[in-house]
Amino acid sequence: MRTNVVFTLAILCSVIAVNCHGQNVNQKVIESNGQEKLLGQVNKIAFMKDSFVSWFEPEFTGYTVDTATLKGVNEQLKKYKIKAFMGTWCGDSKREVPRFYSVLEAAKFPMDQLLMVAVDHVQPNYKKSPGGEEKGLNIVKVPTFIFYKDGKEVNRIIESPVISIEKDMEAIVTGKNYIPNHSKVRLVPMD
Repeated sequence: MRTNVVFTLAILCSVIAVNCHGQNVNQKVIESNGQEKLLGQVNKIAFMKDSFVSWFEPEFTGYTVDTATLKGVNEQLKKYKIKAFMGTWCGDSKREVPRFYSVLEAAKFPMDQLLMVAVDHVQPNYKKSPGGEEKGLNIVKVPTFIFYKDGKEVNRIIESPVISIEKDMEAIVTGKNYIPNHSKVRLVPMD
């Protein structure tokens, strides 16, 4: 009987380990200076907790979405997947990520097509995440919002929009000539 219990527990632990492997879902870390940061895959729920809500909520609710611009691209935008890289320690991310969520929600973008990843700022993990989602993507500045269609990178918004999130998205999804800030970043295929 005891052998069956031990065996069952071993199998259960193995199943849990397999299911959790690769799911680098928001790891909250307290830095030596007492500041909180998130690392790994994150979502809006993670930003609405702890110290993160103090910068996320005001930008999210205070941003006025350009619905007129979105109206023409809502359906096209839904054909894209987006990988976004940000830092909860980064001023540009604290401003742009909540606004980005506001725009996506106004566009009724399917959130299962968004992968948001929080990266670190401390060496030797500078601009890296625990799951390595940034590998091969040339993440130089954060936030970086990468737009993919049919598995290929189409373009990206880097650090801040050139005009506005909505106008930049419109240019990307309609195939207009769009050159992001810090445009020396190369485009790479989606895994």
